Amino acid sequence: MDTATTWAPVLARYAERLHARAGSGHHAVSPLGAWVVLALCVPAAREQRDRDALGRALGADPDASFRMASSLLGDPHPLVSAAAGVWLAAGAETPRFAAWRAMLPEVVESGDLPNQAALDAWAAAHTLGLIDRFPIEVTPTLVCVLASALATKVSWEVPFEIVDAGEIEPSRWSETVRGVLRAPQKDPRHRQFLARTERAGTVCVHLARARGGLLVGSVIAAEEDLPPGDVLAAAEEIVTAEAAERGRMPRLSLFDLPAGDGPVWSIHEGPIEDAAPGRREERVVSVLPAWRAATTLELTQDEDLGFDEAARAIASALELQRFTYEARQACTARYSAVGFEAAAVTALGVRTAALVRRRGVVRTATVRFAHPYAVVAVAFDDDRGPERPTARTPWQGLPVFSAWVTERSEAERDPPQA
Repeated sequence: MDTATTWAPVLARYAERLHARAGSGHHAVSPLGAWVVLALCVPAAREQRDRDALGRALGADPDASFRMASSLLGDPHPLVSAAAGVWLAAGAETPRFAAWRAMLPEVVESGDLPNQAALDAWAAAHTLGLIDRFPIEVTPTLVCVLASALATKVSWEVPFEIVDAGEIEPSRWSETVRGVLRAPQKDPRHRQFLARTERAGTVCVHLARARGGLLVGSVIAAEEDLPPGDVLAAAEEIVTAEAAERGRMPRLSLFDLPAGDGPVWSIHEGPIEDAAPGRREERVVSVLPAWRAATTLELTQDEDLGFDEAARAIASALELQRFTYEARQACTARYSAVGFEAAAVTALGVRTAALVRRRGVVRTATVRFAHPYAVVAVAFDDDRGPERPTARTPWQGLPVFSAWVTERSEAERDPPQA
């Protein structure tokens, strides 16, 4: 099986296209959930042009993509619930469709097309109860549904402190909530640093480890008016690199920046005890809002996302001369003082056409996540940890959920339910 050094960039490129479809408003999506649905359609594509089109949308060899999706479903990450299903209207099966269905991984549920209540129950059961409505409506014209579901509910290894919202000022966000989150200092499970990136320039980074193997990164650009795609791309690069190996992303020294107030930070300098002569120490303290998002994203009629080709492959396998299709993702995510939870159901529905005590110097940067920023959650093998890059599962280093945060919620200490 190919490693994350191959697949993480593939997923990052697909994520950029998916976020572009979602736009610049507050939203959360699962690029991996959508990508898995496309990859499962590969064996259904008989015509070379359809296979080539799916390969372009997937960003990789189509057969290798199908094997990767199969591996992810067959060997799920301990913290990420992963499921898929394909359902067909009674009497609609053809030999080609039967052959495709037989090629799908055994873990993919299969059967007759259920009613709406049953599909809603499937969504709830495979998203830890976070999504209770399947994103496609069952009507008499619906012939086939292919869906994926991903979900996680995790607790931070070390929770955030809840502090007065005034600590994120100056910001218009501090006017809407009373409490915000402040990351603990000097705890290696909260990594906080500044970095320079190609796409987003200087950024501030906060990385929080969850118990069991999920790394969730918040990345804010110094420049507020950058396109969301540039900040999200920088976030994908940083969080996947740090999930593979701690410290892989070069840090920007606070002593290379002027003291005083910057775009999203304030740097002050003071004495430090127990230091060797001339020692210089750096500290970063991140203050950021709690947030939640619920997004329903239409995936149809967008060549970059690949669902036109996926629907055509299924319709061809069913020998449908005329058809329409719907493709939609429902995603929800929440970031709080004690943990992170997210879930997504991506569905493709094909319809018949009728939808030491000495003094040194310490510099401390207080980073205010005070304008829109990116969040990326990346899986890693907790047995080896992000500091040791050798992966044992196909999930290592893969971005699972991501968000563009433009709204915030009141910071409350209510842990995700297991």
